[in-house]
Amino acid sequence: MRSHYCGTLSTERIDETVTLCGWVDRRRDHGGVIFLDLRDREGIVQVVFDPDTEEHFERADRVRSEYVLKVTGRVRARGEGTVNPNMATGEIEVLGKQLEILNQAATPPFQLDEHTAVGEDVRLHYRYMDLRRPEMQQRLVLRSKITNAVRNFLDGEGFLDIETPILTRATPEGARDYLVPSRTHAGQFFALPQSPQLFKQLLMVSGFDRYYQIAKCFRDEDLRADRQPEFTQIDIETSFLEEDEIMAITERMVRDLFQSVLDVDLGDFPHMPYSEAMERFGSDKPDLRIPLELVSIDDLMAQVEFKVFHGPAVDPDGRVAALRVPGGASISRKEIDDYTKYISIFGARGLAWIKVNDIDAGIEGLQSPILKFMPDDVVAQLMQRLDAANGDIIFFGADKTNVVNESLGHLRLKVGEDLGMVAEGWAPLWVVDFPMFEKAGDGNWTPLHHPFTAPSCSPEELESNPGEALSRAYDMVLNGTELGGGSIRIHARDMQESVFRILGIGEEEANEKFGFLLDALKYGAPPHGGLAFGLDRLVMLMTGAQSIRDVIAFPKTQSAACLMTDAPGAVDAKQLRELNIRLRETPAQASPAADSSAA
Repeated sequence: MRSHYCGTLSTERIDETVTLCGWVDRRRDHGGVIFLDLRDREGIVQVVFDPDTEEHFERADRVRSEYVLKVTGRVRARGEGTVNPNMATGEIEVLGKQLEILNQAATPPFQLDEHTAVGEDVRLHYRYMDLRRPEMQQRLVLRSKITNAVRNFLDGEGFLDIETPILTRATPEGARDYLVPSRTHAGQFFALPQSPQLFKQLLMVSGFDRYYQIAKCFRDEDLRADRQPEFTQIDIETSFLEEDEIMAITERMVRDLFQSVLDVDLGDFPHMPYSEAMERFGSDKPDLRIPLELVSIDDLMAQVEFKVFHGPAVDPDGRVAALRVPGGASISRKEIDDYTKYISIFGARGLAWIKVNDIDAGIEGLQSPILKFMPDDVVAQLMQRLDAANGDIIFFGADKTNVVNESLGHLRLKVGEDLGMVAEGWAPLWVVDFPMFEKAGDGNWTPLHHPFTAPSCSPEELESNPGEALSRAYDMVLNGTELGGGSIRIHARDMQESVFRILGIGEEEANEKFGFLLDALKYGAPPHGGLAFGLDRLVMLMTGAQSIRDVIAFPKTQSAACLMTDAPGAVDAKQLRELNIRLRETPAQASPAADSSAA
């Protein structure tokens, strides 16, 4: 039907006759000559109709925005003074000879250009229109290029693209499962996979020593800008490689990806232990573009009587840390109050601060309501340790270690962004040497990654001191975003059983939920490991989008709903009977989402 895409025409096609198909981006009538900007996924080209082609000129006069057209005409150079340097096709235009209206269009619900200021709910309701915008089309085109580059790389490295099941059984992986009732097994349910983790491990046991998949995953959890109930992973697993070898392959893949798609050299990927990342940045995914760091001052604050600082300083589970912000003394009291409110989201009960007005004047050159609680010699040591200078502000966190890390870690990011301290470019790194476990609110151990991650010690050492055990896990971080996480997996049954015991998973429960895996580990499971990248996050970073919803064709809202299709929706009574499900009535004031139970 067409000979070329609109956006691919150039001066090389001058005097050629072309046939184009697309949507009317804009129509203009200038002194009896009609200009149509015709748009397709590759871009826009200007088409000119003059009265010489009477029938087709009349049709051009009738078209409006978003009409679907087929146009045949001759490519010609634009006249002097009419070249548009802002368009890829700005040096040429098409003199229209024939025009066919393939379909008419109602007035669009919003303007389809970069100036669109409509709310996201409207964009998602009319997603098929939103996706016509050049910005959205470019993002999805780039997403396609990224997945193609990933496939080509992994194919070249000997990895096999193998699909794993979508309907499986519920397993604890840190989030709620989406459940699918079974019609043929009354009262029983499938679960949609949170990841292909167990199946890819079983593929290693099966002898497929290099596997990958662009996999759909599902998690029924609270949403954020970088979370969706259904998302896509670049899932990788391999046998007979150590963690440094797996990291080298996947690092090379990401390097090649940025080079081929964005023409960007990511440079070195430094390795940083988890403990160092938390100590210096309060985060296991630090943004190294921001030159601010946390400094521990527990030893200094243990000397003061000020309980707010002294208590956490002497508490084995507490921490007192400082964040020095060069030039931050200009931050107003109102802004400090706003920052205090902000970090309260992360459990902080306040935000102490000191402004450095004149470092040479000693205590007299400092400004803060907390100075009266601190001995002069401690303040002097503090200023020296932090290398404080005139014009600085110092923020303090004093609480349980996790509260201090999370609150000051987020404050570091916000202040850095507010004061324009975020450097241009890309800052990748590997975070390694994660703890195997962390304490949950109920005092029980939970895995920092997942329960199939291998520790760097023996089963006996693991069970005797689980809190000190390190895992063989590794996360790739870029500009403060975790691109992917992985680990060497447990390949010996006794080690897997030890981990289950530490997590409070008894033998009966382990056999019920993971019996197939424990059985497989008896039959010559090879040493193996892997890594999964979040494709949506990767594309979001590479396109500069603010949310993964802007790089997914048909995303869900914050409440896990699809505004376009009005999903989720009710089903009729017959379908429910076939699934052996009876809906309970809920009070009128309750949420419309009904509980379900197997009848």
